[in-house]
Amino acid sequence: MSGIERPAGRRGVGGFAEGIGFCLRGLAWVARHPRWWVFGLIPALIALVLYVAALGWLGTHATDVAAWVTPFADDWSWRDVFRTLVGVMIVVVGLALAVLTFTAVTLVIGDPFYEKLSEKVEEDLGGVPGVDLPFWSSLLRSVRDSLVTLWYVVLFTVPLFVLGFVPVVGQTVVPVAGAFVSGFFLTVELTALAMERRGLRRKERFALLRSNLSASLGFGVPLFVAFMVPFLSVVLMPGAVAGAAMLVRLRLAPAALPGGQARDTKPV
Repeated sequence: MSGIERPAGRRGVGGFAEGIGFCLRGLAWVARHPRWWVFGLIPALIALVLYVAALGWLGTHATDVAAWVTPFADDWSWRDVFRTLVGVMIVVVGLALAVLTFTAVTLVIGDPFYEKLSEKVEEDLGGVPGVDLPFWSSLLRSVRDSLVTLWYVVLFTVPLFVLGFVPVVGQTVVPVAGAFVSGFFLTVELTALAMERRGLRRKERFALLRSNLSASLGFGVPLFVAFMVPFLSVVLMPGAVAGAAMLVRLRLAPAALPGGQARDTKPV
């Protein structure tokens, strides 16, 4: 993996708690640096306007979309009830996808903003490592990797959508499984900047996150749940980017630093 060793760390509940800790540390960092918090809000606000419009359209046309995807139900006596349920599921899935794609789209829009924010966090922790990519190269990479990540999300989301119609399981197991899947891919998106700075390619990044699954989920799942609250994703986005930089530097890829050691020389 480009000479980067996979660090051993806590697993299970301990690793999950550690991931949550990096969420809180990122939020604490932007709270102490309000200028960088405001700086990080700009692309999130732009993305918010786009998503409010898209979700507003979905909410008002969910029944029409449900009728379009269920032509087999045209002759059913209870088709209206069925399509109402399908419409609700479409809106729920749309909201879940919005949470994930919101991060991806915001990171693409705000690539130069969040690159600077992420670098500032690492600078506070002892220095910025790694590879300095040209802006256009970084932007094209971000779009490409986000599309690949979205493809993986769809592969998981479609089966979960279908299972959502199963009584009991669809109302209990599926939402929890969906939160964990979405949380993992949210971590994938947020840690991309710091990992690319270390020269790690997409497959290497996925391997690191899978090998530190508990911490990855502990970081991503709470953010996913919080991002489901309207407007909270905008407020938390700068802190999420800061926390992701800390997660990569201090937990996932410390060997990528000069000397191969994690450095945490300043309070975070």
